[in-house]
Amino acid sequence: MKTLRLLALLACSLALSWNAATAQIAPQLGLQTWTCRNMTFDQVVAFATKHGIKNIQFIKSHLDPTAPAAESLRKKAVLEQNGLTAYTFGVNGTSMDKEANRKLFEFAKLMGIKIIVVEPRNLAEWDNLEALVKEYDIKLAIHNHGKGSVYGDPATVQKILDARDRRIGVCLDIGWITAAGFDAAKVFRDYGDRVFDMHLKDKKVEVVDGKTVAVDTEIGKGDANYAGLFAEVKKSGWQGVLALETDSKTFSEDPNRLATEASTFFYANFSKPAAK
Repeated sequence: MKTLRLLALLACSLALSWNAATAQIAPQLGLQTWTCRNMTFDQVVAFATKHGIKNIQFIKSHLDPTAPAAESLRKKAVLEQNGLTAYTFGVNGTSMDKEANRKLFEFAKLMGIKIIVVEPRNLAEWDNLEALVKEYDIKLAIHNHGKGSVYGDPATVQKILDARDRRIGVCLDIGWITAAGFDAAKVFRDYGDRVFDMHLKDKKVEVVDGKTVAVDTEIGKGDANYAGLFAEVKKSGWQGVLALETDSKTFSEDPNRLATEASTFFYANFSKPAAK
């Protein structure tokens, strides 16, 4: 009997260890605060706390990289008091002015942020941006918008990845890559370990008043191949953040239902962190 009990305890211990390991390699749910663009910083903190979202990607109106250091550190303290993390910020504008771009890296260093999301309009900017990546050892993630934008075609992004420091990667906007006519699962797989971040968004391409437009939907109800993408995420063991975002004016007026449904959709596919 003692032997059986020991075997049972061992099996239970192995199962717990397996579950813990599985939870550790799961991606995390986050929030891109463009979703909450009608809110103040304090309202964003309350919103994220309400929905159990710990990882926040801030836009400038909520966390300004050009603000005085004292103000940024005050907001950092507020986040820490509420168990939240500013893991990145953007999408940030950049330029040919290296010293202007340096301010983004100084801000990231001040806040302890390891990834900066950018979308340089001029490809010549990558020379000074790459130099800053090497100097600060802080990653840059290229964000994509839709068809016709600078990084709307993954082939353009891949050329940059192939030619630049490996700390330059991708912030894959799932909604926009889908609206541009690409399969998010394939794009994720092709980028390999250069996907640093993702925007959890869904869009459906429709014809409105004779024009083809990309309309935001609830997550999982648009054209994005989430089944294929999540299968690739699990296969690769990717552990980044999928930050909920919407471009919809209607959703942004009251994003609570969107966040609730997105959370349900996300945790139906990935393990929910154990409550502390």
